[in-house]
Amino acid sequence: MRQLTPTLISKTSRYSLISMGLGLVYLWFGMLKFFAGLSPAEALAGSTIERLTFGLIGPAWGLPLLAIWEVGIGVLLLVGICRKCALTAALVHITLTFTPLFFFPELCFTNFPYGLTLVGQYIIKNVVFFGVMLALLRAEGRTR
Repeated sequence: MRQLTPTLISKTSRYSLISMGLGLVYLWFGMLKFFAGLSPAEALAGSTIERLTFGLIGPAWGLPLLAIWEVGIGVLLLVGICRKCALTAALVHITLTFTPLFFFPELCFTNFPYGLTLVGQYIIKNVVFFGVMLALLRAEGRTR
């Protein structure tokens, strides 16, 4: 007799749903960066990109490039193609989102190292996304 599983959604479907949710967040946040003043992270992202590139890429170029990167990741994850590539690009991106904690601690902390500003909380929540990406990348390796 066939054993019933306790869940209605298979593991593959769960990973697909998580990937699509992550893709939606990337698409949404990336699209906001195409329009001046819509993204709450606009100033921070522009300053961070400028610092990461040693002043070679200012916010005027950096934000549209970041928007393209984020939207690209979002589309790939939503559509479900090149997932390993999209997740790798997302891991690089999400890792770089932690750099303001070091570059601009005055914007991220009210009391270092535990008192976070809203900006700091916005960054720290990316720990969850990082873990999700690692789990998805691991699952992607098992399905190939």
